Amino acid sequence: MQLPDYNFLPAPLWLITVLHLITLTLHFIAMNFLVGGVIAVLWGKFTDRWSHPVVQKFVTLFPSAMAATVTLGVAPLLFLQLTFPRQTYSAAIVSGWFWLEVVMAVMIAYFLLYGASMSRTPGRGRRPIYLTVALALMLYVSVVYSSVFSMVERPAEIATLYAQNQCGLAFNPHIEEYLFRWLHMIFGAITVGGFFVGFVGKNNDEAFRVGRGFFLWGMVVTSAFGIGYLLSLGEALPKLMHTPAIWALTLGVILSAGSLHFFFTKRFAPAGAMLGVSMLTMVITRHYVRLISLEGVYDPSTVPVRPQWSVFVLFLLFFLIAIAVLWYMLRMFFAPGKKTS
Repeated sequence: MQLPDYNFLPAPLWLITVLHLITLTLHFIAMNFLVGGVIAVLWGKFTDRWSHPVVQKFVTLFPSAMAATVTLGVAPLLFLQLTFPRQTYSAAIVSGWFWLEVVMAVMIAYFLLYGASMSRTPGRGRRPIYLTVALALMLYVSVVYSSVFSMVERPAEIATLYAQNQCGLAFNPHIEEYLFRWLHMIFGAITVGGFFVGFVGKNNDEAFRVGRGFFLWGMVVTSAFGIGYLLSLGEALPKLMHTPAIWALTLGVILSAGSLHFFFTKRFAPAGAMLGVSMLTMVITRHYVRLISLEGVYDPSTVPVRPQWSVFVLFLLFFLIAIAVLWYMLRMFFAPGKKTS
């Protein structure tokens, strides 16, 4: 019996790539709001923290932010698997137990976020405990993803690790390759969390001050780790400089710096737009790094295309509906006069 051939792309590569970059950026926005928001709530200098209206609003929204993060994370993962199927699956198999534990970590974190939002005794320490444990679990997920997705770019290393250990307990040993990337992502989340704290608390001097501090210093540290990540690319860096990624990276730096000005003057619409586009440019840059790392090993542009348009039309339809519903929910939640329990 001849097995079916699955070695093809169900849509043109450019379309899959565009959808991957857009959905991954949306996932990062939701994830940064969640992780950065939790960090700002736990360690921001709020007076009477758990009774503060902005803190209460954030804690109430965290479960929905987790749902949005997970939902928006499915599409980019599927698009990545479409484009780099063998590398992605192989990397996940090598670290199989760590990968599978991500599901349990997300479920427990989700439960704890609901516990924090529904806690009726915030002054007795339940909320900080729930949020701290949930944050630790989310950081675990981020480390595992950074490790696995970095291995996608090292097929030879995947083969070596699998030959040495076939129990699914191998972790990416080249931490120097994804440490700066991970730190850049975490402090980027702190930056975005600070932006949203300042936006939600724009009419509250204390909340805006807390958000401004996280936004400013988060961006400074994020930039430092971003430079460290670029330098850690080694031989891939000169090649990156000769791709369109250098223009995306330059635009991202300019927009990030410009967003500070608009944020400090409380013009949140242009600040948020510039921050969002800058995140997209970072995602684009990371995509080119992956292509450069796999040069001579795998080229997705050589994979044959057999379009399955009905599937993509359904995806686009429901994706747009989901974004519209999410936007409507956020407008309802942050509507003027909305009271927080």
